[in-house]
Amino acid sequence: MMGAGRYFWRETGRPGGFTAAGVIRPSEQAIAYLVVLYETLGADWMTPDRFRLGASTLLNDVLMQIAKERSGVYQSADYFTID
Repeated sequence: MMGAGRYFWRETGRPGGFTAAGVIRPSEQAIAYLVVLYETLGADWMTPDRFRLGASTLLNDVLMQIAKERSGVYQSADYFTID
């Protein structure tokens, strides 16, 4: 899909946007999307206007990662009820 966005931009001169929704669960997967975005479309596309991650499960994972960094241990997913 990002390649199609790049093609559209080159053909029309109008940048579009891309939303990855419902498929991103662990934060490592979100990082992979950011790397692909940067390599495919460049830094100009790494803005909320052009790229969004729509995944509440990802939010839970990010919150658990932050809690782990602060406490040194993983918390149960039961402590994070964003879903």
